[in-house]
Amino acid sequence: MSKAFAKEDDEREEEPAEPQAPAPGRKSYITPEGHKRLLQEMDHLWKVERPKVTSEVAAAAAQGDRSENAEYIYGKKRLREIDRRLRFLARRLDNLIVVAPSQGQADRIFFGAWVTVEDEDGKRSTYRIVGTDEFDVTAGLISAESPLAKALLGKRVGDSVTVSRPKGDCDYEVLEIRYGEPTQL
Repeated sequence: MSKAFAKEDDEREEEPAEPQAPAPGRKSYITPEGHKRLLQEMDHLWKVERPKVTSEVAAAAAQGDRSENAEYIYGKKRLREIDRRLRFLARRLDNLIVVAPSQGQADRIFFGAWVTVEDEDGKRSTYRIVGTDEFDVTAGLISAESPLAKALLGKRVGDSVTVSRPKGDCDYEVLEIRYGEPTQL
């Protein structure tokens, strides 16, 4: 079959797969701050980005021939990306449990805690144990599913933990536990 008779859909690039959410019914934990950020992202996409792109696509469609109209083609692609992200966020938010840390548990490490540790070389680091939807290692937010967080959960100040890493085991000592906003070191 010649290319002249091929559908326009056959020439489209493959769209990236949607991020994988946990199996339906499997609940995940998130901090109140992380939940708020996801709601803000969803609100921004729905109320700002989507209407803006929709009007751009409508303006591009009004120019006529859509098959060679780059603004129209890329606008439709961006609209699909926004809709895909909105669907993902809606499903994800349905499977999240918001966990607010309690000050009554300040002597042990639980979900949402800020933990200052010292490694065997004397280097101090502060991390917050958060859900998988909000981790950001550069900001000191580590997933509760990470090896370090799993080793730290339930520990107290002065406890030591050993974490297996690809370059070898590392020992950490818990120096401080706090809940709420981080303090500057």
